[in-house]
This record gives sequence, structure tokens and C-alpha cells, in this order.
Amino acid sequence: MTDHSKGSFFGRRVGKPLRAQRREVFEIALQRLQPDLALPAPQDPRDLFSGEVDTVWMEIGFGGGEHLLHEAQRLPATGFIGVEPFVSSLAKAVVEIETQELANVRVYGDDAIKLLDWLPDASLDGIYQLYPDPWPKRRHWKRRFVNPVNLDRMARVLKPGALYRFASDIDTYVDWTLARLLTHPAFEWTAEGASDWLVPWQPWSGTRYEAKAYREGRKGHYLEFRRL
Repeated sequence: MTDHSKGSFFGRRVGKPLRAQRREVFEIALQRLQPDLALPAPQDPRDLFSGEVDTVWMEIGFGGGEHLLHEAQRLPATGFIGVEPFVSSLAKAVVEIETQELANVRVYGDDAIKLLDWLPDASLDGIYQLYPDPWPKRRHWKRRFVNPVNLDRMARVLKPGALYRFASDIDTYVDWTLARLLTHPAFEWTAEGASDWLVPWQPWSGTRYEAKAYREGRKGHYLEFRRL
């Protein structure tokens, strides 16, 4: 039996070395933007933000940050916590957050399970997981983030009625995710018609991984589940 109770759910953490100037900006900004998990979590995650926000969403694995930054600009009253362990992608987003002076964004550059375990019960209004690594080889399936233990983690931190949104262009990972969410007692699929999971939620900003999938002839699937 696979042990999902611990371990990482990502691959490489470092790509090309950051230029000195960019690294300095990144390191200084990250100290301000990243929650300190050595401290107790605030009872209300809205207190993590320097700007006033009404709701808080998390994006697990934000990649290039296109969706995270677009949504933060579009919804200034929503706080976004972006999780991305890949340093190059994290640095790119942090520099943009600083440049655009986005007071409603925080980032975390490590494994999402650590942040989920740190946050208090029923504290998030939603979680995004968009085009995650599908780990297509059978021996790597244990690395897929969607598993019973992590669904329990998300269920704990999501408020009743909150949403978990998952998008992927890999049919096997879509099937994997749907099978595990449909049997989890804390979630219900919101789809009402056959096409609901074939079109993005609106409005939709997209990601570079989605664009690449469409260029290569693959279609995205968009699953939404409500926390009961």
C-alpha cells in the first residue's frame, strides 16, 4: 500500500541560476511574502495579507504564475496564497507581485502539504490545482497530489461550500482525480451537464501549460467540487 502521509509531490526545485540582481529582489521580497510556518497560523488567514481581503484562495503549483497574477489583479478583495516549489517559477511570480504591488498575494516555496497542515480548520474559500504534473508512469503515481490523504487535508482547511478546482489535459489524471473525488465523503461534483467539465470556469485567464496542451492537440478538462 502506498504511504501518502508524507513526502514531496513535486519534481525539480531549481532550474537556471537566478541573476544576482533578480536573486536579491527575490530573497528580500520572499521574506515578506512567505508565511513563517515556524509561527502559529493565524486563526483567520485574511490576516496574512497586507491589504484588506474578504476571501482567501490557494493555488497549488502555480507554475509561471499567469493565472495567480491575473486573478489577483482582477479580484483585489480576494487573497491568494500561491504555492510553487520550483524556484525559477517562484522568483518570476515574486518579482511580478512586487512590481505590481499586489497586496492580496502571498506565496509559499515548498511542499503544499506543509502549508495545508499549518492552516486552521475551515479557513479557505477555495483551492485551485491547474495542470499539475500528471506523473504518467505507474511507478510515479504515488507522487500525484490527488490522493485520499491530501483530499482529507484539503477538506479540513476548506470551508463548507468552498470549491476545489482541478484542470488537466491528461485524460488518465482526469479519470484518476474524478474517481477519488467522487468517492470522498467531503466533496460533491458540481457538474450538471455533460459539457460542464469540458469548458473552463468563467472568467478564465488560462495558463501557459494549457496553451501548450492546446498547441499539441490536447484538450483541457475542468473539474469543480464543492466541500460539503
